[in-house]
Amino acid sequence: MSAPPPDVVADELTELADALHAAANPELAEPMAAYMKNHFDFLGIKTPERRAIAKPFMTTGARCDSDEIMSIAHWLWEQPYREFQYVGSEFCRKWAKHLEPSALPDVEELIITKSWWDTVDGLAPHTVGPLVTANPELREVMDQWIDDENIWLARTALIHQLFYRNQTDADRLFDYCRRRMADKEFFIRKAIGWSLRQYARTDADAVRAFVRQHESELSGLSKREALKHIGQE
Repeated sequence: MSAPPPDVVADELTELADALHAAANPELAEPMAAYMKNHFDFLGIKTPERRAIAKPFMTTGARCDSDEIMSIAHWLWEQPYREFQYVGSEFCRKWAKHLEPSALPDVEELIITKSWWDTVDGLAPHTVGPLVTANPELREVMDQWIDDENIWLARTALIHQLFYRNQTDADRLFDYCRRRMADKEFFIRKAIGWSLRQYARTDADAVRAFVRQHESELSGLSKREALKHIGQE
């Protein structure tokens, strides 16, 4: 391990790390790494066991302020095994309501570091989403991220409203989809379709109309995902 853990939860983080290492299963680590295209090293701990191990640690956020929460997340991100980033993502999700708007640059750093869909798709709707809801001025940051060359920031902008339901800013959602619909990147095309599919649960007619209007511009993947549960009618 690199830097020492943040003082506020140093003992608990050390206990967490020891428990995760003790639960390592090399037989599972290899296929888990292969599933993630060998981008990351794994200890080989399945999700239910990892969450059970991390459960006592998760309560420590109750005594942390926004800066301390992000300091803990950064420390977890620095660790060499992917399970630590999963704990970090879930820690941010659990305590997202404790984060100040000033935490967004820290979350951005997590998004663009050791990036892949597994952590980004946890941070985008479950940490960035609540942050933007609580601090509407952060919408301007999403307006910047959607045009960013970093695909993971653009994907975050597309899916940060995923669970907003009837609070979704539909104009912004459709605008974001328009701005990236010519993108050839799989993870962007998938995110467009996913965000539209989710919003279709709230306003299916609006999603159908958007897809019809941009029939020739949206990728096949985006269209299939958007209409997956509602059809074209």
